[in-house]
Amino acid sequence: MTLQARVLTGPALEARLDEVAALRIAVFREWPYLYDGTLEYERRYLATYRDSPDAILVGAFDGDRLVGAATGTPMEDHATDFAAAFAGTGLALDQIFYCAESVLLPGWRGRGMGHRFFDLREDHARRLGRQFSAFCSVIRPDDHPMRPAGARSNAPFWLGRGYRPLPGVIAEFSWRDLGEAEETRKPLQFWLRELPPL
Repeated sequence: MTLQARVLTGPALEARLDEVAALRIAVFREWPYLYDGTLEYERRYLATYRDSPDAILVGAFDGDRLVGAATGTPMEDHATDFAAAFAGTGLALDQIFYCAESVLLPGWRGRGMGHRFFDLREDHARRLGRQFSAFCSVIRPDDHPMRPAGARSNAPFWLGRGYRPLPGVIAEFSWRDLGEAEETRKPLQFWLRELPPL
């Protein structure tokens, strides 16, 4: 089994978006997102990456099969969603690159692809002249009834890469959890890293 990371932009990125949608639906069903997604919603959401000239898709490929993906765009592409969360921080959105999702199917985990996803997006951010890289992660209560036994946090991985949670910088998104009839709002904590220069 081979696993390679490839950077896709422009038409190559657009050509893979339905596959990224399917990956997001599959991986985000897992804890902690519990996302009951639809292809229709995913196509609307992923239009941001299709329409942004500075977006990036890092694909994890086993041969020609896309088994994982990580996306990113300039933060101002998401200003409607995130401007309120960053208000009062003194951070300008046009200095931040947003690392949106990292999804990888279970059979290909534990081979270093998480680091490759961040390395390639951070390199892209620096080429765009960005000072910071950020992402957000859903906050779930410790006593959530669907938390699996032995659930593991990604925080040690993120801390090891130099990211830190931004106190009070929390966005909210709505989606339907597995087993629920309606969407509910979820809090998402932002994490930030200052990028070293190229």
